[in-house]
Amino acid sequence: MGSHPSTPARGNSTRKRIVTAFVYALSVACLLWVYHDFDWKTELPRLRNIHWAWIAAAVASDVLVYVCQAWRWNILLTPIQRVPLGQSVRAVYIGLFANEVLPFRSGELVRCYLQSLWSRLAFPLVLSSALIERLIDGVWLILGFAAVALVVEVPHQVEAAALALAALVGILGALVLFAVLNSRFARHVTTRHRWSEVVRTLVEGLHSMGRSESFFRAIGASFIYLFLQIIPIHAMLEGYGLDLPWTSAAIVLVVLRLGTVVPALPGNVGVFHFFGFVALTHILGVEAQAAKGVTAVMFFVITVPLLIGGSIALMLTGLNIQHVLQRAHEHHWLHRGHPAQGSE
Repeated sequence: MGSHPSTPARGNSTRKRIVTAFVYALSVACLLWVYHDFDWKTELPRLRNIHWAWIAAAVASDVLVYVCQAWRWNILLTPIQRVPLGQSVRAVYIGLFANEVLPFRSGELVRCYLQSLWSRLAFPLVLSSALIERLIDGVWLILGFAAVALVVEVPHQVEAAALALAALVGILGALVLFAVLNSRFARHVTTRHRWSEVVRTLVEGLHSMGRSESFFRAIGASFIYLFLQIIPIHAMLEGYGLDLPWTSAAIVLVVLRLGTVVPALPGNVGVFHFFGFVALTHILGVEAQAAKGVTAVMFFVITVPLLIGGSIALMLTGLNIQHVLQRAHEHHWLHRGHPAQGSE
C-alpha cells in the first residue's frame, strides 16, 4: 500500500544517479583525453619558474570579478529592495564555494536561497534576478563568440556550445520578455495549484526588474563583470611565460564560458581542462604540452581562492554548506511564495 507513492521518488533517484554517473564519466574522459600523455619532465621546470607576481595579480583581479558580480546583482534587485553589498558578496562566495564542492552548479540555488533568507525576500523574486543575470551574460557571450568567430577559426566543439547557449538564451529571453510585457498574467494565475504562487511571484519579479531603469544599468555592469574576467586569464598566461596579446585572454574566456554552460562536476573538472586546452591549442596555436600545463595552473588559481573565500564566508555566517543546500531544496516555504522564516 505504501509502495505506490515511493515509486516516482525511486524513479527520480535512479534518473539522477544515471545523469550523475554520465557527467562523472564525461569529466573523467575529458581529463584523460587532455592529460594522458602529459610530459611531467618537460613541464615541471616551467611550473617551478612561474612568475608569482602575475599569479598574485590574477588572484586579486579574480576577487574583484565576484565583487562586481555582487554589485550587478544588487543593481537588479534595486526595484524590489536595496541590499547591502557585503551581504551579496557573502552569498555569491558561498554559492561559488558550493559550485566547487557540489555537482550541477548547486551554488546558484544556494546563493539565491541565502539572499532570500537574509533579505526576507520571496525566493522566486531572488530567483528571477538570477535568471535575468544568466540571460544578460548569455547575450554578451554570444556577442563575444561572434566577435571571436570573425577573426579566428573556431573548433566545432565550441560552435556546438555556442549553439546550445543561443538556444537556451532564446528560450529564457522569450520567457523574460513575456513576463515583462504581460504583467496581468501574474495576477491571473490560478491560486489552486501549489506552484501558482511561485509562478506569480517569479513573473512579478521579472516584470519589476525587466521594466526598471536598473535593468539597463545591470547590462552595463554585466559587460564590466565579463571584461574583468579577462584580466586574471591574461595574468595567468603571462605568469606561465606565454607572451600572448590581451585578445588571446578574451578568446580563452569566451571558449571556457561557452564550454562550461552546461552544469557538470564540482568546479567543472575535466570540462574546464578540455575547453581550456582546445582554446589554447586549436585557436591560439600554443604548443600542446604548454597548453596542458597552463590550463592546470588556471584551474588551480581560479579554484583555490574560491574555496578559501567561500570557506571564510561560511565561517563568518556559521553555516554548513550541506545544511544550506538541504534547506534550499526544501520547498514547503517556496510553494507558498513566502520568504524563508527563521535563521540558520
